Amino acid sequence: MLYVQHDDQGRLVRVEAAAFAGHTGQLPADAPDVLAWYANQAVESSLLQLRQSDQEMIRVLEDLIGALIAKGVIRITDLPPAAQSKLLSRNQAREALGGLSRLIGEEETSTGLI
Repeated sequence: MLYVQHDDQGRLVRVEAAAFAGHTGQLPADAPDVLAWYANQAVESSLLQLRQSDQEMIRVLEDLIGALIAKGVIRITDLPPAAQSKLLSRNQAREALGGLSRLIGEEETSTGLI
């Protein structure tokens, strides 16, 4: 049996193997509500992981574009105007934080976009 907590509308909001303060009942591990709750938790965990990796990939793409520009493979003007604007804006923001980058844990140096 698992210890569960329901909200005011009867929705399952917490499931634990051990009793916890605020639990409102017990359900077997194969109860439909418990299985649905675990499935929802897995989806939420996957979405969070994707959001975090999206942020990391954005930085990878910025660095890749910067490296291609630095090597002369492409010019910033080869990119669509909206992309140019976003890249330049992010590059300026990063440069403005230049002295703070060591404080916020940035380990790699940024390549310039211009």
